[in-house]
Amino acid sequence: MKAFYNDYEQLKEDMATCNKSFDLDLIDKAYNAAIKAHESQKRVSGIPYILHPTSVACILVELGMDTQSIVAALLHDVVEDTSYTISDIEKAFGSEIANLVDGVTKLEKIPFFSQEEQQAENFRKMLIAMSEDIRVIIIKLADRLHNMRTIGCLDPQKRRDKARENMDVYAPIAHRLGIRMIKEELEDLSLKYLDPIAYKEIENELELGKDDREHLLAIIKGRIEQKLAPVIKDLHLEGRVKSINGIYRKMFIKNHLMEEIYDIYAVRVIVDTVTDCYNTLGVIHEAFQPIPNRFKDYISTPKPNMYQSLHTTVIGKEGIPFEVQIRTWEMHHTAEYGVAAHWKYKLGLKGRKDPLEDSLLWIRNMLENQSENGDAGDIVRMIKSDLVPEEVFVLTPRGDVINLPMGATVIDFAYAIHTEVGNHMVGAKVDKRIVPIDYRVKTGQIVEVLTTKERGRGPSRDWLKIVKTSEARSKIRQWFKRERREENLIQGKGEVEREFERVGIRLSEAKLKEFLLRVAKKHRYETVEKFYEAVGYGGILLSRIMPQVKDEYNKLKLKDKALVEENLLGKKATTTASKKPKAKGVVIDGIDNCLVKFSKCCNPIPGDEIIGFITRGTGVSLHKRNCFNVPGDIKKSAEPDRWVSAHWANGSKEEFNSDIKILAIDKASIIAEITMQISYMHVEIQSFKLNKVKDGRSRIYMSILVKNMEHLKSVMAKISKINGVISVERS
Repeated sequence: MKAFYNDYEQLKEDMATCNKSFDLDLIDKAYNAAIKAHESQKRVSGIPYILHPTSVACILVELGMDTQSIVAALLHDVVEDTSYTISDIEKAFGSEIANLVDGVTKLEKIPFFSQEEQQAENFRKMLIAMSEDIRVIIIKLADRLHNMRTIGCLDPQKRRDKARENMDVYAPIAHRLGIRMIKEELEDLSLKYLDPIAYKEIENELELGKDDREHLLAIIKGRIEQKLAPVIKDLHLEGRVKSINGIYRKMFIKNHLMEEIYDIYAVRVIVDTVTDCYNTLGVIHEAFQPIPNRFKDYISTPKPNMYQSLHTTVIGKEGIPFEVQIRTWEMHHTAEYGVAAHWKYKLGLKGRKDPLEDSLLWIRNMLENQSENGDAGDIVRMIKSDLVPEEVFVLTPRGDVINLPMGATVIDFAYAIHTEVGNHMVGAKVDKRIVPIDYRVKTGQIVEVLTTKERGRGPSRDWLKIVKTSEARSKIRQWFKRERREENLIQGKGEVEREFERVGIRLSEAKLKEFLLRVAKKHRYETVEKFYEAVGYGGILLSRIMPQVKDEYNKLKLKDKALVEENLLGKKATTTASKKPKAKGVVIDGIDNCLVKFSKCCNPIPGDEIIGFITRGTGVSLHKRNCFNVPGDIKKSAEPDRWVSAHWANGSKEEFNSDIKILAIDKASIIAEITMQISYMHVEIQSFKLNKVKDGRSRIYMSILVKNMEHLKSVMAKISKINGVISVERS
């Protein structure tokens, strides 16, 4: 592929020599529109901007793409970088081309919480467009490839960021679509900026041995041709050297020496029929010594990206191992161009459904999984986990082949077979031996999933930390979402409360609800309850969103910082103390008409000795005097002026929230007996939570409304008399 900027004359020359018909008038119109739009713009390197879209169009011509793709490539930056709109493109070029341009256009003008979320939304929008028209990603890959060829003018950090994005997202997508020529060049160019020393080392080694390598490949090709020519008609041979990134992965990730990489040299044998492929394999194994366990049949078991070939590694007379790839011409076109071969050669794999539909299926599945989870950032993580180049091929007991990414577990295998198989899985056998639930499968192994028919049995939440594929993770979350709604709600609320406490988010009840609703809606949940459920079943990972949530909280604090403080402190200084009872029968000495909030850390009730703390923005926060948040010596505390005396008003008829902790024997009826006893006493239960502990016991945390300390003691005494209750404490 050409490595420099190409102008429009080069594009027209490329189109004239590629044996395809194009609508040249439409392409001329698009070029003129792009010229006008980018007229005064230059790239960072100082080159006229128009040379970028024409170069992208040249890459697409080489891939064999159609007129609409070429036009979209010429226009792909006008919406993002000029005053043109998608509507303008639709009026001038039609909806098909407008949709292609829209799919490639970045979302630079939409506000996001962070650069990571913007990147995730860009990918999500691109995948949505891809699911309707696969040409969107082919144009985007060509755009990214040309940017990488000319990235040298950017600062080092930007080069590394773009290179990492290629390795994580674009190269895996190119691999999944089977476009080898783009995948390998993207990886090599990215490696050049991510690990320049290793890149140069491998490049130098390859350059030093170039003459010897070419001579060796010529000898090998000659021997193969001599053996095959009498047997196979219309034979074609090609020599190939492994890509720099391919060698790098073997040397620096798998810790191999250069001489231990058996497939660094390869010869491709291209024949007319599948029968010729297997006949060729027999001749090769007769002429050369095959290396054990180095044969792969991708013809009978194609890769997910439609790749088909026979691979075998043999040793020649020189003692140097080399790989032989055997395929038909149709397989060869697909191996080089992937889905783009549909336009370049009008291919369709015989006996299989439309390969374009196969290409769209994984995109739609990924979008479906992401919509279930609700976290746009999962798009990037799915691409990283599901589209990695390394794959394993695992067999069911019936001999069906299941393709999984490297590192997949037996749980991933179960869910790849069927959702219900995964949901009812209790164990697995690999090659007839029981293995742990987190066992990672390997190519060629026979895996048998052990299931149960027990009703109500399902996956474990711990599986979410074990599985490799987004498909398995999504199906586990769906099960919890569907089958454990109440449990999800309680667990999610608990997780949010603990995380808020950990990072120091403290708001009044009303403001907390309002704040949580904003957070929920920003993550596409209409209510706080649905947000809690998503946290509970794993659809949202708090660890990923908490930095954004804390930023929002800090902004809220700055906004409300001085709202009440001066007024409260000023009133405290007055010499005439007001004794007027306030909210929930509390008197704050020296302050009249102020908001009173009962702290959740200690939940004071009448009968407790209390003290108040003047907060910023939420009035006076009331604590028990022995609360762990109240200093022992107020005068020596950091802010003594903000602590105020408080006491309970006489004759209050209010009810107050109090938390109790019950230790009981773990039996089915214990919750019913406790709640029934509380109901008899006309006491309202605000919330409860049950945790199983050791030795057949359960710990129950309950929040109830009581009038005062005497009332609370009476309730606790009644509960303690229930058969099976071991102890009752105020928590």
